[in-house]
Amino acid sequence: MTTAWHLTIDCSAPAALARFWAAALGYEPAPVPAGFDSWEAWLIAHEVPEAEWDDGAYLHDPQGSAPKISFLRVPEPKIAKNRLHLDLQVGGGRQVPAQQRWPRIRREVERLTDLGARVVQEVPGPDGPDHVIMADPEGNEFCVV
Repeated sequence: MTTAWHLTIDCSAPAALARFWAAALGYEPAPVPAGFDSWEAWLIAHEVPEAEWDDGAYLHDPQGSAPKISFLRVPEPKIAKNRLHLDLQVGGGRQVPAQQRWPRIRREVERLTDLGARVVQEVPGPDGPDHVIMADPEGNEFCVV
């Protein structure tokens, strides 16, 4: 039996980081829970103090196949390299020749840069560039492979 899970990302600006990752992954804001007309109504029903209403943001895959992602405000800044990261698999895998794979990766890197990410490092492979390490707007590393 598997365990249900979703990914939670600590951050300083949940709504802004959720917007970046929604655009990066094709995700959407999580729908309002059943039985409620709005997230505000849900927060009130669960007695969440109004001062905490902007402390989180939630995304889901509109196709329902990928994990949900939540973004939670934390007081401390990111200070070290991630020990866990996402690999955005746009190149088609190493079975695809580098001359076909690399343009796909470069296009995605350019799109993500336009959304607010930055390139950390291009990683070489045996037959040319292999993948790109990037950082989201809050500095969380991820790879485009």
